[in-house]
Amino acid sequence: MHSNSFPSSLSRASKTIFIALPLALAAAGCSSVPLKEGGTLTSYSNLGAPKGKLQKSRVYVDGLSLAPMKTVAIEPTRFAFSAASRIKSPDDRAMVSNALDRALCISLSDRYQIVQPGAPADLTVRSVVTDIVPTSKTMAGVSTVVTVGTGFVLPVGVPRLPVGLGGLAVEAEAVDKSGAQRAAMVWARGANSLQNNPRVSQVGDAYGLAAKFSGEFSRMLIAGKEPKGLDLSLPSGQRVKSWFGGKPKYVACDAFGREPGLIGAVAAKYGAPPQWTEKKPKASAY
Repeated sequence: MHSNSFPSSLSRASKTIFIALPLALAAAGCSSVPLKEGGTLTSYSNLGAPKGKLQKSRVYVDGLSLAPMKTVAIEPTRFAFSAASRIKSPDDRAMVSNALDRALCISLSDRYQIVQPGAPADLTVRSVVTDIVPTSKTMAGVSTVVTVGTGFVLPVGVPRLPVGLGGLAVEAEAVDKSGAQRAAMVWARGANSLQNNPRVSQVGDAYGLAAKFSGEFSRMLIAGKEPKGLDLSLPSGQRVKSWFGGKPKYVACDAFGREPGLIGAVAAKYGAPPQWTEKKPKASAY
């Protein structure tokens, strides 16, 4: 009596498809955002050659000069005119700027004392959004339904659909008391199907990518050298506390509000706009 191997073969083939499909979608789905000089840095001549593919950057860092620095003031992030014209809502632009500044403030608190903008500081950080690719709210909604829905029935969840993805480009610098540039970064990154949850907002991807930029710029300032590879270090206690929406290490960071924490993470998983869970700053940072 011969056993019928067709069902088992079909099962193996199905599993292969279910595993391959997410990988294929992820490879295909990535928004491309070019590096863009906004003309707001003190100097571009110090910047190194462009590096990276998924995340592109040009950086400069003077580690020796940064070593004795102890205090940092963070100026509110601005939008270049060309970037602002792509996002009509002032509230949406302010939310992206605020998310970027908050992430900077929390991360830099690991190494520096953060003071209010305008107060005496060893370093002043200035950031400008030079480009933004709006997220398609319609496709983000469809992707959420597909991703969440298939997660209940397939052994491997299907990633976000590779259409309507957003992106962000930022340039930033840290200058000392004399106005000399001690670190600078021109950075750009597009959302991709595997790493970025779809959120039904025109700035859904830019909101998440703002924190990505802040993490890279903060790593460079703290280490005094160009960041390389993934950051595999464990977050500090103050960063964990802040992520859960707790009181930040320095009161200056409260100007950018508190992190949405677990509620924000759950909302992101199900595609809710970041506007639903974003907490308003105690004092305006704009």
